[in-house]
Amino acid sequence: MLVTFKSKVYGEFTMFGDIAERLLKMMGHSGTIPSAISAVDVPAALKRLKSAIDAEKNAAAEETGDTEDEENEEPVVSLEIRAYPLIEMLTAAANSHSNVMWYKH
Repeated sequence: MLVTFKSKVYGEFTMFGDIAERLLKMMGHSGTIPSAISAVDVPAALKRLKSAIDAEKNAAAEETGDTEDEENEEPVVSLEIRAYPLIEMLTAAANSHSNVMWYKH
């Protein structure tokens, strides 16, 4: 499943459903797709998402430590990188008091 996020002030982008659902839950949303978040609730959702990503990043750093000698591992795209477009959209929506919507394909 793919999930597309949409806002009048940012355009739209699509991400994998499992990642989108995880980020929605980090924002404090139920994870329901399709759904939306009203302009009034966007700043709080953005704050929760950033805090949850920071907490996860810190936990992952403590867990992995230095593992540079593992040459044959596939590169991993961090949740922080995957969340970047959503964070940017929520920031733009918060600044312009706009809603954010999402739906699946």
